Amino acid sequence: MTTELKVEGMSCGHCKMSVEEALKSVQGVEKVEVFLQEGKAIVEGSAPVEALIAAVQEEGYGASVRQ
Repeated sequence: MTTELKVEGMSCGHCKMSVEEALKSVQGVEKVEVFLQEGKAIVEGSAPVEALIAAVQEEGYGASVRQ
């Protein structure tokens, strides 16, 4: 399953890395790609969307499912 998230508040490479690490720490995540310029993250795996959003929010960034 692939989930695309809109991530708000990323402004630098460190932000991108923080979001990547947070998403990778969620159980069920197989692959993560974060795009700083586009403000999005693409996550592959079986992790629940709520857990992905919570992980990003714990790092201090906004997250929602990209429509």
